[in-house]
Amino acid sequence: MRLTRKTLTRGAMVAVAGTSAFALMACSGGGGGAASADSLSVLVNVENAEVPAVLDTLAAGACSEQAEAMPVEIETTPQTNLDQQLQLQAGQDALPVLFSAGNAPSLTAELAEAGHVADFEKVLGDLGIADQIEPAAVSTIESLYGGFNALPFEYNVEGIWYNKQLFADNGIDEPQTFDDMVTAAETLNAAGVQPFSASGEQGWRITRLISSYIFRDLGPDAMQKVADGEAELTDPEYVAAAQAIADLGAEGWFGKGVGSIDMATSENQFLNGSAAMFYMGSWFLSGLNDPEMNQIGVENVGFMPFPGVEGGAGDRSQLAANVGLPLTMNANLVNDDTTGWLECIVENYGSTALEQENRVSGFTLNEEVADVPELTSMVQEQVAETETTVLWFEALFSAEATTTSQRNAAPLVTGSISAEEFMELVQADI
Repeated sequence: MRLTRKTLTRGAMVAVAGTSAFALMACSGGGGGAASADSLSVLVNVENAEVPAVLDTLAAGACSEQAEAMPVEIETTPQTNLDQQLQLQAGQDALPVLFSAGNAPSLTAELAEAGHVADFEKVLGDLGIADQIEPAAVSTIESLYGGFNALPFEYNVEGIWYNKQLFADNGIDEPQTFDDMVTAAETLNAAGVQPFSASGEQGWRITRLISSYIFRDLGPDAMQKVADGEAELTDPEYVAAAQAIADLGAEGWFGKGVGSIDMATSENQFLNGSAAMFYMGSWFLSGLNDPEMNQIGVENVGFMPFPGVEGGAGDRSQLAANVGLPLTMNANLVNDDTTGWLECIVENYGSTALEQENRVSGFTLNEEVADVPELTSMVQEQVAETETTVLWFEALFSAEATTTSQRNAAPLVTGSISAEEFMELVQADI
């Protein structure tokens, strides 16, 4: 049973130009349209090759009975067109059974409010399979999308990868607090080892450190308070976080030329042993598990959550996390046929994706997967042990504020602008 696929091009979407946010919110769900119960229609961004591949495997194996009754039909659209396509189909009551959540989390929240998106707390609860989703993944989805209205086909945790051999050579234990990490950086630098690697060209690698400090110091709801207008980035306690990261740069601990270092170079600095610590997500596993890329060896790679801040309201058990671009479900096409497919996916996707794609998802594993790389297994265990997650610096920002933040991250750590100036620039766009 193979999947049927077709790609929606920009030319096929011209009609979306007339779809307004008002029309989207005003339309009521009624099912029907192009999405029918005759097939499991799925719309994903064309860049996402993993979901169709895993669904293909499920259709031929664990979910063959469901696929026989309801074949899978995949439609793809460029990610840059996804939000427009979702708005168009919602306005026509033609959303497919499953579809990628919008690039902007706010769009998914709007679709849910208009009755187009399934409430998985209820749907999975009614099916008795709500426990098949990792609590950490549910926490992340609720923070991003305003409710449990997406499924974690991909799940990434973020933190600091570190070189265990360099730590051991210099008598350093895994830092538990930010002050411990500063002390470790001082020791490494004195031994001629670059403490941190970061890409100034990709500024989010630096702003992730700022938000991590904020969450540890002010608590997991600190950035939501900024989004809600209850706090501002220019408040002293928020500026202190930017200053803490700026201080790392002032010491030269990100190495020379951090402002022009690209993503690949920063990754290689860690993989070849030039830098001891590297903030990155679990999607970095592909490089860490590749013996040709990872020159320090998997046995010398450790992972730690961002350390705690003394006296802070947050703690290091609260991992930063994201769900990539998750899929959600058309609330108007929740029925006995489609929930049969949904149940099979929820129960089998996690193990299949881990075995086939070496990809950690937010689904629990229904069976043991053989030959899982050690680091991948470590991340899987970390996810299973986590209940509360936090987002990232720009997660709740507008596009303009996100650009301003990431563009000015390198100047912050190179001393071109102050912590106060950095936060003022971003707050102005918020």
